[in-house]
Amino acid sequence: MALPRVVIIGAGIVGCGVADELTARGCTDVTVLEQGPLFATGGSSSHAPGLVFQTNPSKAMTDFARYTVEKFTALGVFTQVGGLEVATTRQRWADLHRKHGWATSWGVPSALRTPDECAAMHPLLDRDRVLGGLHVPTDGLAKAVAAGETQAERATARGARFLAHQEVVEVRTQGGRVTGVVTATDEFAADVVVCCAGFWGPKVGRLVGLTIPLQPLAHQYAVTAPVPALAGATVEASAPILRHQDRDLYYRELGDRIGIGSYAHRPMPVDEFARHGETDAMPSMLPFTEEDFAPSWRDSVELLPALGESKVEDAFNGIFSFTADGFPLIGESRDTAGFWVAEAVWVTHSAGVARAVAESIVDGRSSVDVHECELYRFEEVQLGPEYTAMRGAQNFVEVYDVVHPSQPMAEPRPLRTSPFYPRQRELGAYFLEASGWERPHWFTANPPAEVPERGEWASRYWSPIAATEALATRERVALYDMTPLKRLEVSGPGALDFLQRMTTNNVARRVGSVTYTLLLDHAGGVRSDLTVARLEPARFQVGANGNADLDWLTRHAPPDVAVRDITGGTCCVGVWGPLARELVQPLTRQDFSHGALGYFRATRAYVGHVPVVALRVSYVGELGWELYTSAEHGLALWDTLWAAGQRLGVVAGGRAAFNSLRLEKGYRLAGVDMTTEHTPFEAGLGFAVKLDKGEFVGRDALAALGPPERRLACVTMDEPESVVLGKEPVYLDGRPAGYVTSAAFGHTVGRPIAYAWLPASAVPGTRVEVEYFGERLAGTVAEEPLVDPKMERIRR
Repeated sequence: MALPRVVIIGAGIVGCGVADELTARGCTDVTVLEQGPLFATGGSSSHAPGLVFQTNPSKAMTDFARYTVEKFTALGVFTQVGGLEVATTRQRWADLHRKHGWATSWGVPSALRTPDECAAMHPLLDRDRVLGGLHVPTDGLAKAVAAGETQAERATARGARFLAHQEVVEVRTQGGRVTGVVTATDEFAADVVVCCAGFWGPKVGRLVGLTIPLQPLAHQYAVTAPVPALAGATVEASAPILRHQDRDLYYRELGDRIGIGSYAHRPMPVDEFARHGETDAMPSMLPFTEEDFAPSWRDSVELLPALGESKVEDAFNGIFSFTADGFPLIGESRDTAGFWVAEAVWVTHSAGVARAVAESIVDGRSSVDVHECELYRFEEVQLGPEYTAMRGAQNFVEVYDVVHPSQPMAEPRPLRTSPFYPRQRELGAYFLEASGWERPHWFTANPPAEVPERGEWASRYWSPIAATEALATRERVALYDMTPLKRLEVSGPGALDFLQRMTTNNVARRVGSVTYTLLLDHAGGVRSDLTVARLEPARFQVGANGNADLDWLTRHAPPDVAVRDITGGTCCVGVWGPLARELVQPLTRQDFSHGALGYFRATRAYVGHVPVVALRVSYVGELGWELYTSAEHGLALWDTLWAAGQRLGVVAGGRAAFNSLRLEKGYRLAGVDMTTEHTPFEAGLGFAVKLDKGEFVGRDALAALGPPERRLACVTMDEPESVVLGKEPVYLDGRPAGYVTSAAFGHTVGRPIAYAWLPASAVPGTRVEVEYFGERLAGTVAEEPLVDPKMERIRR
């Protein structure tokens, strides 16, 4: 296959990195166009202070940063002085223990340090203000402009060319594909165009009608005059780069001076930029607002008293990009084939993102799972400029905050509500938010249960009411709002063949069948899991996991297949529990007996006066149905079920109970328990793969696999209070061996549950330890599922 002609827009650190990674893979017909000069282009990487802290709650972001460190070190454009994050509050000190766990999970060396050890590593520190620190010896300083230029030189040696002062004014297309770009003076043919334009990215995206949802914000950076305590410094930096996150500050040495970055000020969104040559400064450098920095200077002198003998000598407000969730934007336009995006990327992750983009263009997939960064992960309501600006500003404010994994954004809310929302409010729902949806996590109308104590972090965004709701589901019946689950309609003459080709299981079953199946990438990695209900010979309802699934199916659909998002116009109630049939059957003339409507079957019916599609499936491991109807009938459906359920003790159940129940049953969550870095066989989902059904995406890769060397394992914790959060390292024989994906307390089994990636040798009965905030918690690998292994409850 001929390799494409590529035009990269932007010669900052990301564009240079993409050119280097592409040419290293043999794709040498590469032209990089830069509207400014080379290589201090005037974008964010031109003024970046270059601090690279690798540890991140996201495995992908940590992988990106680690690769950046490895590559830049090899290129001689990285100073590995180490990174030190200090705590001056008890809350931060606890959080550094959590971060140490992330580093261990993702394979980054780190150590927790005492105040004396911190002061020894960074002599300017006031030892008495520090409770401790997290030290990562492989962190350090990237020379951003030099890193871009060095990668550009490598790419040029392989055939690439870099052209300055070439502002792209048009992207040409034909038949829905990129054919080239036009600048003010030239035209360049291309099969692939990669937008690496930084905070100019939205402007470039508009040339092909693509929304690139990022918000540029200004960030304060100051450099001191010489600090007497550093007099005689012979190198640029010797002490670790330093973060004082309790005051939203970071520091780096510059010989006998100190560079100080601050996130402590008000958000400063920037929507208009100076053109090159209009001012003496780079377009990305705005005038310093001294009044915003005054508190940060006082905090800096408190932590580093030697700064009191110096002053700020040079400073500016530098622009860089934020997204609504803090992750980069990576991917190809769905409507303009060949137009790729690598945006909202910081220096820290630049080489890793560049590699992921190059791999995706040349090989069809990234070796690092990038679902958190996918261009089409946002819902339409999340693409609005006001939403992007508000969430981007909030991410700026929280960039150094101690953030709980369940902590929702405060605004703008509510954006998306199910038809049941008024009744949920009446029942005292406690709402969290995902993809814009308000999702109840428990209901204060239900009484709290007696449950074991749990740690302070595991108690946040959780309530003992969840136990009441979970047990009611196991013992009686509960209603769950499943409306936020993404629903797609796949229809047309080629719908069956299309779904057969795109998924792993056999969906060629009679009308009324429901099939659990997987979406894979071409290397056999798990992109997502689906439930596919065949409602008519050429019409299917697909339960998906998010907008990325819609994008994947839409871009692969042939002309005779329509893929339509029906989520907003429909709603769903999950009716589950041993009394579910007693609740539903009297409300309908349709036969809901097991013989008439077996497990993984679908039917149309009326429940009361409401037309529904009933799917006999259960994500909680109990008898019941997902009942779908149009949004206009949603409230009537809820009220009908609620009124009929009163004699049976029906409760409304929230996501906290739901998560506990699904882990007891061993049900996986795509994007959390498994990603493209895992195969179905490793994830325990081999039953959903039918290698003998014919060709499907990823089949050849799966057929070539040997026995799995790792697997997703169920771990039960010894102590009832040992509830963890996810992403913690798991130790086997005293050594890190894997990490937790999902965790909850199992109220039916009476013990905490953690699913974790472990070596395949960790068979049931194997003893393990989970490191949680610095403490090793004992557990045992268990046979799964923990509840109803013979599927008797669900098939009544």
